[in-house]
Amino acid sequence: MKIARYEGRLTALVDGGGINVAEATGGRFGTDALDALEHWDELTEAVAAVRGPVRPIDPARLGAPVPLPRQVFGIGLNYRDHAAESGLTELPPSPTVFTKFPVCVTGPEATVALPSAGVDYEAELVVVIGRRAEHVAEHDAWDHVAGLMVGQDLSERAVQLAGPVPQFSLGKSFPGFGPTGPAIVSPDEFADPDALQLGCSVGEEVLQAGTTKDLIFPVPELVARLSRVCPLLPGDLVFTGTPAGVGLSHTPPRFLRPGETLTTFVESAGTIHTTFTAGAGFDDAATEE
Repeated sequence: MKIARYEGRLTALVDGGGINVAEATGGRFGTDALDALEHWDELTEAVAAVRGPVRPIDPARLGAPVPLPRQVFGIGLNYRDHAAESGLTELPPSPTVFTKFPVCVTGPEATVALPSAGVDYEAELVVVIGRRAEHVAEHDAWDHVAGLMVGQDLSERAVQLAGPVPQFSLGKSFPGFGPTGPAIVSPDEFADPDALQLGCSVGEEVLQAGTTKDLIFPVPELVARLSRVCPLLPGDLVFTGTPAGVGLSHTPPRFLRPGETLTTFVESAGTIHTTFTAGAGFDDAATEE
């Protein structure tokens, strides 16, 4: 099953277009994504039974599948190659966890204003929680996942790394810094949800290319570890980490520039496009250095 938000309405994506969920279920499910995720099992059964009408989909009108999640977790240094390029000589013994404030979440075809010339890209697999998870065992973790999405953990590095203690959450939560979509894709749609290719590019320039097989802490372990500390709620998002190739690792750093469109993909989950403009206070001269 693939559930998206199209023109603000919950929509099941199928071959040839989309099915309006509220219309197809006689109003049983409305437009509220969190409400639908609270009843994920019922939604799955209802959508499996509907047969149309199927309408064309304009990708530009897709919104964030979960527009305002209650909790958004980010995992840092969770790919072996990214940990190495960041200077770690040993793999971390436990996940590095931060938050992205929910208001940063945006959709799969978004335009984002760059607050500075120091904004970095991080292609990510995003987990959407479908059942409340509390003290979940690893072998049960996938049962609590509604689906997977494509995501970008955009990062303003000066804010993130300022001060005696890094400000990960602030640096990663500017408006639009959490592009997600194009749909919540249920785990049964993947041949192997633990082994997915992912990456991003600007035009013909490939910026990142990796596989989730290289995750230090894979999805089941992340769900289990997080759920030991706080309950994971339906609709919560977990940005699972990024592979090597982030702009900060380049010499000189390769940050995003106004006018660029960043294309991000996850195998079998889809592709999203994020276009950048110069925000208020953006220093154009900095992009020429």
